[in-house]
Amino acid sequence: MKSTIIKDTLAITVITLVAGLALGIVKDITADPIMEQEIKAKEEAYKEVYDNADSFGQIVLGEKEQGKMQSFLQENGYEAQQIDEIMEAKDSAGEPVGYAFTVTTSEGYGGDIRFAMGVQEDGTVKGISILAIGETAGLGMRADTEEFKNQFRDKNVEKFIYTKTGAKGEEEIDALSGATITTNAMTNGVNAGLCAFQYMEGGDFE
Repeated sequence: MKSTIIKDTLAITVITLVAGLALGIVKDITADPIMEQEIKAKEEAYKEVYDNADSFGQIVLGEKEQGKMQSFLQENGYEAQQIDEIMEAKDSAGEPVGYAFTVTTSEGYGGDIRFAMGVQEDGTVKGISILAIGETAGLGMRADTEEFKNQFRDKNVEKFIYTKTGAKGEEEIDALSGATITTNAMTNGVNAGLCAFQYMEGGDFE
């Protein structure tokens, strides 16, 4: 009996080790392709949100500067938003023409919404591209339609607001019917991107 228990324990241990090793190998094999797909998706998104830029160069802020930017966002009311990545958009001569930001907002109905947005040097929003969203089908998911996203495109305003009664001014965004929470999340996310743009324009980085 004791011998059987020992054999069974050893067999289970071997199976567990083999299974763990196999999973590790599969993870290693798939990690690079997944990363390449994510990089490609981001590159396509940056091109989409800043279609007249010839190239993009990543701006890496130091830990202290990154903290200062996040504090700046919070001071302006964007505690639920985060700037994940900052890219400098450049023309064919290599001259800077604006920025592309990757923004995450945690205010979505279905959780985090992550998107890229382009802002040219004068503060005009060039475009928006959703990278990750898990909102309700037929409602909040309509945030990923051109009809909704184009409301922000080519607008130069200090801050966007959403309305349920029909947009009348440049700064007004028509709320998605039945998805006010998603509309609020996207509006605050874009405003956080504009806030980050203001910080970048006025910053003396270390």
